[in-house]
Order: sequence, then structure tokens, then C-alpha cells
Amino acid sequence: MNFEDFINLLTKEDVEKINQAFREHQKPVYNFAKIKIQDLEKLFYLKIIFTEQIFTDWFNYDITLKDEDIIFLKTLLEQEKNLLRYYNEEDLKIHFISPILNRINFKSYEHEVRDFYEEFLIYETNDVILKGIADFLVAKGLKSPKNPYFFIQEFKKNAGYSDPEPQLLAELISAVELNQFNEMKGAFIIGENWIFVILSRLAEHKYHYSSSRTFNASNINDLQSIYKNLLVVKHEILQKFKTQP
Repeated sequence: MNFEDFINLLTKEDVEKINQAFREHQKPVYNFAKIKIQDLEKLFYLKIIFTEQIFTDWFNYDITLKDEDIIFLKTLLEQEKNLLRYYNEEDLKIHFISPILNRINFKSYEHEVRDFYEEFLIYETNDVILKGIADFLVAKGLKSPKNPYFFIQEFKKNAGYSDPEPQLLAELISAVELNQFNEMKGAFIIGENWIFVILSRLAEHKYHYSSSRTFNASNINDLQSIYKNLLVVKHEILQKFKTQP
């Protein structure tokens, strides 16, 4: 009997049994864009720690903004503040987020690091696959990202579109496991609101995380704090390479 004859002999019930057996042996796949916090809590040990203390070193790092940076931020805010809450995803990214990130300038040819937009990321365990498109990440590599160090998720108008926090956490989990890091920073954006996140890896698939207060980018003091926080991330990433032998 050849393969075609075998296929022709299969009944509808046989095909359904084969499909069912295939599904049962398939790993569940979770897409970043659709994952929920409940999914992550089922898949991993994930606990939120309600503390601002973990952000002290980050937010209080001794960096003074240059006068030209302050002028840039004030000018940008004056141009965009009335529309921040109304922008769609692409408008928000192009008119407000990208100018800030471009001025921070995460790119370093010397250390082969830069920022990437809309990059595919996948992390696979024995039991599950996490994958999807990361809105923004800073990573080793110039042509393509190799080792992610920082993520921003997600340029959405408001939380009704999708919840960016579990998406960011899924990306951070994927990155700390792929890199074997003990900690990773990130941020998620909802309209004019920025929330920074630190994920700590306790052991394989065991994590604590904390979320900062909300920084409202329509407020100049908060916007300057956002800018400083991003500068600290850039400094920390570049320091990793300066201290390596």
C-alpha cells in the first residue's frame, strides 16, 4: 500500500484523532501582542513587588541634563502636548517618542550596540514558546540584534488597544533567559504616560518585578525625568562593554 492509498482509507474520525494527537503534543505558543498577565503567572513564577526603592539607584543617578537638552524637551512638549492623548500608535511614535530616543542616541559603532524597532523575538522552553514583535529594544549588534539589554513597549494610544505591561514582561523574561542576565530594565508607554519596570531573575523561570510610578510626559518635570532615566540606561549599557576585558 502506498501513501496515497493509506490516506484514502482514513475516515473522518481517523483524521480527527490524528489531529487531536498532534495538538496534544504541540507546545502552546503565546504571542507578545496577545499575552495576559494571567498567562505569564500560569507559565512562570512571577510576583510583583510593590516598592519604589528598587528604582532609587536608577532614578537618582547623578546625571545633569545639558541646557540644550532642556530646550529640546521644552520645545518638543510645546509642539506636541495638546495632541499626545489623541495620537494613534504611529503618530505617537513618529511625532514624540522617536525624537526623544533619537536624541538619546543609543547607537555605538565602537561597542556595536544600537536601538532596533519592530524586531522579532522568540524564546522556547520545553513547555512553551513566547514570540512576537518587540516595539523597541536596545541590543548588541549593528545589522541585527543579538543580546537585548532594554525594551520599550508599546506605542499605544491607550490601554484599551492592548495591555502593554504583560507584553513587556514577556519580552523581559525572554531576554533574561536568552542572555542569562539576572536583571533587565524596560518601560511601557500608554499615550503620554510612561511606566518603568525592573524584572529580576531569581532562578530559571522564577521572577520578581516592580513597576514605577507613572511619569506623565505632558509635564515638563516628568518629561525631563523620563529623559534622564533613558540616559542612565544608555550609560549602563555602554559601561558593560567598557568594563569587559
